Amino acid sequence: MVASSTVRISSRKSQLALVQTHWVQAELSKAHPDRQFDVVTMSTQGDKILDVALAKIGDKGLFTKELEVSMLTKESDLAVHSLKDLPTHLPEGLILGAVTEREDPADALVVHEKLKDKTLATLPSGTVVGTSSLRRLAQLRYYYPHLTFKDVRGNLNTRLQKLDSGEYDALILAAAGLRRLGMGDRVHEVIDGEISLHAVGQGALGIECRAEDPDILALFTPIIHYPTTQRCLAERAFLRELEGGCQVPIGVNTSITADKLTLKGIVASLDGKTLVKGEVTGDLTNPEAIGAELADDLKSKGAQDILNKIFAEVRA
Repeated sequence: MVASSTVRISSRKSQLALVQTHWVQAELSKAHPDRQFDVVTMSTQGDKILDVALAKIGDKGLFTKELEVSMLTKESDLAVHSLKDLPTHLPEGLILGAVTEREDPADALVVHEKLKDKTLATLPSGTVVGTSSLRRLAQLRYYYPHLTFKDVRGNLNTRLQKLDSGEYDALILAAAGLRRLGMGDRVHEVIDGEISLHAVGQGALGIECRAEDPDILALFTPIIHYPTTQRCLAERAFLRELEGGCQVPIGVNTSITADKLTLKGIVASLDGKTLVKGEVTGDLTNPEAIGAELADDLKSKGAQDILNKIFAEVRA
């Protein structure tokens, strides 16, 4: 047992973050009725800076640093993250303690009422599509260069308000986030995974905690989802080996068949003119080796040169 029967869960204040955190709180409470789980909320740098593109303000810990500090100072015991926001290199003393079962990791097209009879493939030339993700931007520019892309920031409700007011004609959002907020009806089209490979960890929740806290780690056992964990470990190893952050144009798809895990990955240029793809299948029990192998494969095809150029551009 830990010193106190109360376990403190840190969370961002956004609506989606709280929905996700309260789900984890409820699952842990159900599994451990003798413990009390309290939620502690805070704002992160990524929540406060809304007028600058994410890639330009540096994404290392953009949505996680404040939560991590609270754990290191023992003001909280664990933090719930959208796993795609969690950097692949964590601060000393903290670890990824659990990954929960994944929602659909696909990207989704959300459209203004005037385009309700259109699909992504039939959107007219010049359609203004909002996205804050360089990954989505690069891939969609590759397949749909006739569309006009515009950065969009803010929480989901804010983005949808901007769409409905006519500031944008369409948005590209994570299907999982919309569904977790009860907005699944706004998903106009789930984008084919071969057109828009999703972000590393997208659709999964990651629970971060102190490494030297076995009592807290033991609480996670009932909510850990092994297939999701293996898929996400492969994806995160791929991203880590490429030294990419959450906002660079790196996309993945993973699947499991029997005891094999297949990881597909892409690295794309910002203008969408160059896209390097690869695929590796390996032992399900060694997912990080699969991620590293795919990263090496893409580097041999020119991925590192693409990334170096992007880093120079977005930070200029």
